[in-house]
Amino acid sequence: VQLQASGGGLVQAGGSLRLSCVASGSRFDINGMGWYRQAPGTQREFVATITRGGITTYEDSVQGRFTISRDNAKNTVYLQMNSLKPEDTAVYYCAARVGSQYAYWGQGTQVTVSS
Repeated sequence: VQLQASGGGLVQAGGSLRLSCVASGSRFDINGMGWYRQAPGTQREFVATITRGGITTYEDSVQGRFTISRDNAKNTVYLQMNSLKPEDTAVYYCAARVGSQYAYWGQGTQVTVSS
């Protein structure tokens, strides 16, 4: 499975971005997709996940501002980010989960929010 993330960029605080992650190849045992982010000097942290059945989970600081969704026909997962804050600045990674582990990772896309 290869994951290609895109959609990052520079936006002012309060603005919006939509990230996309296209998956190529196939694994019958992928049971979820997620987004993580990593700011300079910090560890990678969980942002959001969506199961094969469409159940979503969010990190507390993005709840109500970010929305994860998927288009199975396009093998694509999206992260709609609204009301962006400077602290959302990070490299955002998409990942595919097999069992309880995220086994496949995309290359990351930079999101920069200016104040």
